[in-house]
Amino acid sequence: LKLPTDQLGKLNDDLGLHPQLRGLNDLLDKDQALCVVQGVGYPNPDRSHFEAMDIWHSADPKRATPTGWLGRAASEGDNGSGGVPIVQIGGNKLPLAVVGAPGSGAVSIGQKNSFKLDLGAGGEAQLAKRRKFLDDLAKPATDSTDDLLGFVQRRQVQTLTAVEQLRDLLEGPNAVRAFGSGLQQKLQLVAGLIERGFGTRIFYVNLDGFDTHSNQGPDHQKLMAELGDSIRSFFDSLALSKNDKRVRVLTFSEFGRRTQENNSRGTDHGAASCLFVAGPSVKSAIVGEHPSLSDLDAGDLKHGLDFRRVYATLLEGWLGCDPRAVLGAKWEPIPELAATKA
Repeated sequence: LKLPTDQLGKLNDDLGLHPQLRGLNDLLDKDQALCVVQGVGYPNPDRSHFEAMDIWHSADPKRATPTGWLGRAASEGDNGSGGVPIVQIGGNKLPLAVVGAPGSGAVSIGQKNSFKLDLGAGGEAQLAKRRKFLDDLAKPATDSTDDLLGFVQRRQVQTLTAVEQLRDLLEGPNAVRAFGSGLQQKLQLVAGLIERGFGTRIFYVNLDGFDTHSNQGPDHQKLMAELGDSIRSFFDSLALSKNDKRVRVLTFSEFGRRTQENNSRGTDHGAASCLFVAGPSVKSAIVGEHPSLSDLDAGDLKHGLDFRRVYATLLEGWLGCDPRAVLGAKWEPIPELAATKA
């Protein structure tokens, strides 16, 4: 499965990207920057898909936290636009990462959603009064004695009214592009919602199929192409609406793969991996040391950078949240990732 060096998309004298990740190389060529974070993981890694996903989603290797790191961030952060704080595109079940405290207001968009705000029975005058009541309730309070309960009530109402707006954007006469199952279609829908000023601060999408235990080569090539091309097209669309500098993309997977090819021309569950942070606001950089290919832990790459440092850096520097409140502890920020390109 090893790729010849001359086929790689060269990053520097030591590192290169998979040849099918040409979309990410295109970002570098267009100065729509890319930060590569190497050797990411956590102590005593879990190789179960379900347990490892819970750890990455909750940011808790002990799996004692019932909410997700993005859901908690939405509860902590300021959503001054009044829109839905988090939108997940691709399924009807919310992933743990976006599950937060009551009032965090995450919404899932699938092909079978019905985005309609039901105001109950009655005539037009009654429905108009109910809608006005909801709109008034959703407005930020000016009373300095406003409490947490009031905040949660407003956040829930903001979510309800924004869902109706979402229906117009997805199903109305001037709807954004049709929703599809591929990563590119999902990201183009996100780009359309951003262009229309929907007001969501966090979008969550996924790309399945990386569990390549057999015949890995062809499948992995297709996945790499879809990932790179989709992210490049996403930023191309955002650039047209002049929103590209307002957006960052973070990729993650629950674990990496083992270094040794198995007997089925594939690789099995591993430990340390890498992730990407992309967007014109990011400074192009390679962060962290590449894990040694000779100093392994039972055949696995050893992690050198805890993934919670990545989360903490983006929470504070990009989403404007208190990382300690979201992650439950202080994590040293990553200087290269914290810096914003001038």
